[in-house]
Amino acid sequence: MRARPIPIIAAVVLSAMALAGCGSSSSTASPSGSSKGNVIIGAADFTEIELMAQMYSELLQAKGFTTTIKTVTNRELYEPALENGQIDVVPDYAATMAEFLNTKVNGPNAAPVATSDATTTAAALNKLANPLGLTALTPAQAVDQNAFVVSQAFATQHNLKTLSDLAALKMPITLAAVEECLTRKFCGGVLKDNYGMTIKEVLPTGFDTLPTKKAVQDGTAQLGLVGSTDATLSDFNLVILTDDKKVQLADNLTPIVGKKYANDADLTSALNSLSATLTTADLVTMIRDVDTQRELPADVAKTYLTSKGLI
Repeated sequence: MRARPIPIIAAVVLSAMALAGCGSSSSTASPSGSSKGNVIIGAADFTEIELMAQMYSELLQAKGFTTTIKTVTNRELYEPALENGQIDVVPDYAATMAEFLNTKVNGPNAAPVATSDATTTAAALNKLANPLGLTALTPAQAVDQNAFVVSQAFATQHNLKTLSDLAALKMPITLAAVEECLTRKFCGGVLKDNYGMTIKEVLPTGFDTLPTKKAVQDGTAQLGLVGSTDATLSDFNLVILTDDKKVQLADNLTPIVGKKYANDADLTSALNSLSATLTTADLVTMIRDVDTQRELPADVAKTYLTSKGLI
């Protein structure tokens, strides 16, 4: 799936004790003082998902729920916890979760079900999730995908806005990326098979790393592999080239709800209100506020929701 998946470990069957030991948690009461129930929100431990979890928490508290945020390090832990009710909701990526469940249900050689369309992918996800007692709510507009950047100077020089624009130059490309990029369908495969580019060399600088961004900035590489929500690109005078053929899968941020609250109208409306509002640009700004300005995720989340009239 994406070049930056949540770390994969061997499948684990969780007990309540195992889940409690895999991460920290914090609880917040409903502002009204009377709760419709405690919603346990699972969250992977990086800024983007921490922000999503904090926004979920604020929205649900505004609806009268008490919330607990529990840090859980990877999907192999929190997906079973959703099934057995130890966690009630997680923010996840539609395409990646769909393929995770596809492999779990249909085996490692199952035909892919995720597409580049968020609605289609969410439907495929629910087809797999519902028999397990899970429900994917509406995907947000915000999406975190593999993205390819060039320097602003290079883009201006060649009038580049899309990957097709770059391909039209018929220029052999040096790519700064993960070492195995050329063998990955949604990395080098996109550039070669979908856009017809010639990749003459891959500099093994990693995914969305400082060396990758510096290599593109100084011209050592014409193209670099990053995440679409990287909040530091402007610091390096880099710009993302649009995937105009829409090859990358729909890894839109999506609430995944366990069976306890799957049919709760208040929870659903609260989380779907965020999905209808949150854009990739919004998420990038919030990530920058946390990672660069050193603001607390809870504060950034609350400020954003207030500014949009969601709480």
